[in-house]
Amino acid sequence: MSAAIVANKTHTHITTQNTLRCAQGGVRVPRAAALRATSVEASGKASAVSGTAPLLMRAVRGEEVERPPVWMMRQAGRYMKSYQELCKKYPSFRERSEIPELSIEISLQPWKVYKPDGVILFSDILTPLEGMNIDFDFLQGKGPVIEDPIRTMEQVERVCKLDPATAVPFVGQTLEYLKKEIAGESALLGFCGAPYTLASYIVEGGSSKNYTNIKRMAFTQPEVLHALLAKLADGMIDYLCYQADSGAECVQIFDSWASHLSPCDFEVFSLPYIKQIVEGVKQRKPDLPIILYISGGAGILERMADTGVDIVSLDTSLDITDARARINDKTGIQGNIDPCLILAGDEDSIRARVHKTIEQGRGTKHIVNLGHGVLPGTSEENVGHFFNTVKDFRW
Repeated sequence: MSAAIVANKTHTHITTQNTLRCAQGGVRVPRAAALRATSVEASGKASAVSGTAPLLMRAVRGEEVERPPVWMMRQAGRYMKSYQELCKKYPSFRERSEIPELSIEISLQPWKVYKPDGVILFSDILTPLEGMNIDFDFLQGKGPVIEDPIRTMEQVERVCKLDPATAVPFVGQTLEYLKKEIAGESALLGFCGAPYTLASYIVEGGSSKNYTNIKRMAFTQPEVLHALLAKLADGMIDYLCYQADSGAECVQIFDSWASHLSPCDFEVFSLPYIKQIVEGVKQRKPDLPIILYISGGAGILERMADTGVDIVSLDTSLDITDARARINDKTGIQGNIDPCLILAGDEDSIRARVHKTIEQGRGTKHIVNLGHGVLPGTSEENVGHFFNTVKDFRW
């Protein structure tokens, strides 16, 4: 699908003013959306079960596969020339992620070139927040901005229940089209932000270096933070289930900033709400695999494995062999090649590291991925070599 589909339409930057409030329930809907309108084993160890599902799904379910599946965090986007050209035409991130024609095209750009085993929705973890009455925007050079940070119980009480079909219909539309387009050749992936990470943006008003405001709330007004986290967890349960209903076959939870918590605070302000999401989703979608990624999560790895997720995604600070021993293969693993290797390495170094990583993951449910998102400036040739090295491998 080409961006030419929407070239004759007039699109402007989507701001917090460009929303419509539904008459029922006060649900906020982005104007762009309003105008368009086999069982998993308990352990991480693989077993021999035949199947014709996409390779990634068979691997996550613990079936014996000919090679590990591979996809790459942030595989759709900034390093691809085709994406850079699209950005010149549509400079607003919210246009690119909330107009289905554009999100579909961007999601498919890497799939058409590299055929990864997973195709992930092009979106952002903040996307569902307006549907909960939390306005945000993305500013060039600054990133996400929330003009009215939430720091009182009165503000938390104004956070409303998320109705994804009404608030973010473009997410469902994009997933439905992607499911038809990839036609079972790869698995379709959805995702959401974990409550603590979402709350970090909401309380800080955007990105932060020290997270002073949310930690002040945690230490001096924990009841306010817990009330916000509980609402966010409920919203993400509905959001992930909506994605599954729209075609997502596997979902990933990103808790990007949880590693800034000490382990004892992680157990209070993050862990219970990840568990709430996993339990809530599994009650409604018991066969939906869930991956958990926490950048910098080496110190809380065992706690990550205790959340009930199917796969723990490792960053580059962890050795796969050590990680498997620490969690005793309780879950499968994803990762964890250094993104800088794909940026700066040559074919030989990439090949050697990929093969080593695959051997370290042998005997468990393993998805080859990076330890973080692919870096800007990475050559498409190196990305292609990374994918081809995994895809050419056979046990």
